[in-house]
Amino acid sequence: MFFDSWFGLLRVLVVGTLAYVTLVLLLRVSGKRTLAKLNAFDLIVTVALGSTLATVLLSKSVALVEGLAAFALLAGLQYLVAWLAVRSPRFSDLVKSEPTLLLHHGRFLEGAMRAQRVTRAEVLAALRGSGAGEPAEVAAVVLETDGSLSVIQNASQAGAAGSLDGVGSVDGGPR
Repeated sequence: MFFDSWFGLLRVLVVGTLAYVTLVLLLRVSGKRTLAKLNAFDLIVTVALGSTLATVLLSKSVALVEGLAAFALLAGLQYLVAWLAVRSPRFSDLVKSEPTLLLHHGRFLEGAMRAQRVTRAEVLAALRGSGAGEPAEVAAVVLETDGSLSVIQNASQAGAAGSLDGVGSVDGGPR
C-alpha cells in the first residue's frame, strides 16, 4: 500500500520528468492560447492535459510515447478550434459564448443575471473589487466569456459605449 517497488518509483521519476518537459515545450510551441481561460474548449483542453499527464505518470499501462501523442493531439485540436473560430464567424458562434451585460447604468438586469446564474451579491462583489461604492457609479458590469466579471466605470469617465459593442443581455440591454 505504501511502497510497491523501486522500479515503479523510478518509472514515475523518469516518465514524469520527460512528460513534463515535453508538455512545457509543446505548450510553448502551441502558443499562449492553449492555456487561456477564454471559452469552454480552452478549459476542456487544460483539464484534459492535466488528466493525461496524471495518467501517463501513474498508469503503467500507458507508455510515454502514447501520452506524448495524446498531448500533441489535444494541443493540435485546440489549435484547430482556435484557427477555425478566427476564420469562420459561424464556427466561432458555435464554440464561443458572448459576453453578457448584467448591470447597466446602475440597473441590475435580472433576466440576464438569472439566465447566467449570477447573483446580485456576485455583481456587488465585482463592484467592490473595482472600487465602486454604488451600482449607479458604474456604466456596466459584464459577465465575460471566461466567467470573470468586468466593471466598466461611468461612461463619462471611461468611454464605456465602445467597450460594450458585441455584449448581449437577456432583457434587452445594449448590444
